[in-house]
Amino acid sequence: MTNMRESGVGGWLLAGVVCGVAALAGGTAARGSDLPPNLVGVVSHVKVVSDKVPDVSSVEAWKKSYIKEGMTDKDKALAVFTTMVTFQNADGAPYEYLQHEDLVLDPIKMINVYGHSFCSISSAQAAGLARAAGIKSRNCTIENHVIPEFFYDNAWHMMDADLIEYFPKADGSIASVEEIVAGIVKWKAAHPGFPEGLALDKKHARYAYQKDPGWKSGPEILLHNPFYDAGGWLPSHDFAWGDTMHQFSKFEFFYESGYSMGFEVNNVLRPGEKLIRNWSNKGLWANMDDPKMHEPGSLKGVVGQGSLRYSPKWGDLSAGRIGNGTLEYDVPLAEAIFVKSALTADNVAAKGQDQQSPALHVKDGGKPAVLDIRMPSGYVYLTGQAELKAVVGAGGEIKVLFSDNNGSDFKELTTITASGEQKLDLNKLVRRKYDYRLRFAMKGNGTGLDGLKITHDIEQSQRALPALGEGSNTIHFSAGPNEETITYEASGYARNKGKVLTYEDLHAKVTNNGESDASQGRLMHNGGQATTVDFPVTTPQEMKRLRIFGFWQTGSPKSTVWNVQVSFDQGKTFQPYTSVDNVETRFNQIVVTVDKIPAGTKSVIVRYVGTGDNTGILLNYRMDADYCEAASGFRPVKVTYAWDEGGTEKTDVHVAAKPDEKYTINCKTKPTMKSVTMELAN
Repeated sequence: MTNMRESGVGGWLLAGVVCGVAALAGGTAARGSDLPPNLVGVVSHVKVVSDKVPDVSSVEAWKKSYIKEGMTDKDKALAVFTTMVTFQNADGAPYEYLQHEDLVLDPIKMINVYGHSFCSISSAQAAGLARAAGIKSRNCTIENHVIPEFFYDNAWHMMDADLIEYFPKADGSIASVEEIVAGIVKWKAAHPGFPEGLALDKKHARYAYQKDPGWKSGPEILLHNPFYDAGGWLPSHDFAWGDTMHQFSKFEFFYESGYSMGFEVNNVLRPGEKLIRNWSNKGLWANMDDPKMHEPGSLKGVVGQGSLRYSPKWGDLSAGRIGNGTLEYDVPLAEAIFVKSALTADNVAAKGQDQQSPALHVKDGGKPAVLDIRMPSGYVYLTGQAELKAVVGAGGEIKVLFSDNNGSDFKELTTITASGEQKLDLNKLVRRKYDYRLRFAMKGNGTGLDGLKITHDIEQSQRALPALGEGSNTIHFSAGPNEETITYEASGYARNKGKVLTYEDLHAKVTNNGESDASQGRLMHNGGQATTVDFPVTTPQEMKRLRIFGFWQTGSPKSTVWNVQVSFDQGKTFQPYTSVDNVETRFNQIVVTVDKIPAGTKSVIVRYVGTGDNTGILLNYRMDADYCEAASGFRPVKVTYAWDEGGTEKTDVHVAAKPDEKYTINCKTKPTMKSVTMELAN
């Protein structure tokens, strides 16, 4: 379904970058996976998968788990439906303020980080997965509900994962929204006494009708739904046949909240770094700082009870839905490999290099020294704290600065002029973020750090964690490739400035923007001359590929499109890349992978271009720049499982000696999962 056209770039070296040689901070070159373990400072893409839970850590992992060779389009649509039912509980939706309507719209992020959402967001995410699998999808607004449809066998078919329902016809084929509405409207015309109106509680007359004369006396189009129980209730027991009769009594319009694609769970481990993921929570959630937000029911939800009563039938081995884990980084300041693998290490030395104190110190007191530490996470940050032990020489100082826009700008947090311990509260700075940088700008002989520990609470969905079941469990450990990613994503609304990064914070250059409402500050083409939005994208080391996504809404089908161009020469020339899906609707996406990068490239300009004779709003955009990570490779990783069997605590500690291996954990009885921890082995 996707057609990609890549223009050639005459005269440039376009061989794909291979992450075999990575330049280390400090000037040393070393081969990635060929590095001896004691010289490996970063192990990337660390993953632990159980045979009891499908791997859904990225779109590609999801397709490998769910989309099999030889599948029909119907099979693929059902795979999308199954995925969404399995990993998303119908509940309030999380807000990150990055994407359209301020909501979390990336299906892979929702699956792994949050695990809950509501109808319009679920439908948008289902559309994203469907199109990634190569099938057409659209979203329909009906009475007080939004549902997705999938196109196969020359017809549309409704599959609603939010309420867990679809409606086979007498011939077994799944009905479309139009057919469901028509069947209900026809039946109601013949039964004028049926109670109408929105049900606000379970006392509504429709529920009484559902019981007597009974839901099976209703429209034939609803009779074959495999998800109603004997009383006509849908699996969560929050909605029932009576709600179906209300919601599908009227078709409103086609509309998509829009989705975002590109997020993946990339767990990175460095010496001193530990990731703990829990099948429990401490009452923390992404929007807990907003008094206007209601606590999601999923925070206290129990698998097998209440709105999660259906979940065990879909393979859920978790205790609940929202999980709180911890990411800890006890920075090994005194080790030479830390200095060589740090993001920036100018004029600093480790005690392990020159036997001087403190653990990390200014090398030449007559010059400024800078240390940058990057803190990427596969899960969203909820809290943050940095504890440091400063050592300040005569006339020296340490400035601590913070950046959340990939190092384009830094804000000063504190200036330290005396030796001692310091605690930095990072909560407001890092909440709802996945990446940031700390900079330590030091000066003076004898100035440096004798200790630094960074700690975060994170949010992760319990459902996507690699749970164990009763009996034998096969665990698949993997790590690599030796590359990392810098993500450029921010709100498309300038009105969100101060709450979250906006395109202005990414230093985007916008020309001919058609937005007339300054309070919104959207990225909009409004006919006439092309609208362009230029994003400078920079990586710390040699860029390997660019993964670019955009989603937009137009005034009418095919009237306006947004495409992508990339400049490899500081904006002198731009190369066009086109990959547009679903152009028969008003809601469109562009998905481009640029894997032919000129050798040595560390900086490009990504341009979104809006053209056409109508309005076209760029709702969501994301750019992921993969680069060859310095000092990356493999060293043994320790994986620790903790669980409970019948009141007895159990643990399994496995040290993975290879970047790809499998092992077995046996549980004599049904386990209650506690945690899974990953860290580099000593």
